[in-house]
Amino acid sequence: MVRWEETTALILAGGLGTRLRPVLTDRPKVLAPVAGRPFLEFLLDQLVSTGIRDVVLCVGYGGAAIEATFGACYGPLRLRYSHEPQPLGTAGALAWARPLTRSDPVLVLNGDSYCELDPKAWGAWYTASAPAASILATFQLDASRFGRVIFQPDGDIVRFEEKGASGPGWINAGRYLLSRTVLDSIPTGRAVSIERETFPAWVGRGLRAYPGGRRFLDIGVPESYAEAEAFFASRPPEAE
Repeated sequence: MVRWEETTALILAGGLGTRLRPVLTDRPKVLAPVAGRPFLEFLLDQLVSTGIRDVVLCVGYGGAAIEATFGACYGPLRLRYSHEPQPLGTAGALAWARPLTRSDPVLVLNGDSYCELDPKAWGAWYTASAPAASILATFQLDASRFGRVIFQPDGDIVRFEEKGASGPGWINAGRYLLSRTVLDSIPTGRAVSIERETFPAWVGRGLRAYPGGRRFLDIGVPESYAEAEAFFASRPPEAE
């Protein structure tokens, strides 16, 4: 059952941000300035409105700068930091942070993307369907940069399609609800990708998409980062 006020949120904030280096040379992606604020603030604001109070930042490159910027709290959020000893990949970072988590499920957010959604609806759907893991999916008119999530009407994920093919489709919005079973299945001591290893391994074993994502922004490349200020300037009040 999802009780947001009791849920631990993990934000993946350890990436090197190599694709952004032409426009962001001196800081990690989550500290990229957008409308005069670090991008991470927009994610934290959304978590506040969801009702979450416990946040773990999975940090690597630039981790000290992130911790120096945000400290131990952000409004009502308690912030804790899981510093990777070396790059561990998206799933490896979650495995490293596992001792800091308390809830079942946990919420995971990519630190370089933002997606509007109705968390109450997602939480109710997750509670009713009890998947092993749920990927928030959002529909894009051009899914070529992201790849596609192919799923049945009940949400059961059939497969993932690689990036490159142009045209519309459902994409992974970078938000996940992971049961403890899935979190505990991630190997430790090496780099692990949640997109390329963990999720494919759970296809057919309770991995479901929730097609509730609304407007979506990924700042991972200079072209989309340039759109961030306009995205948030036109953002309506949070549905939460």
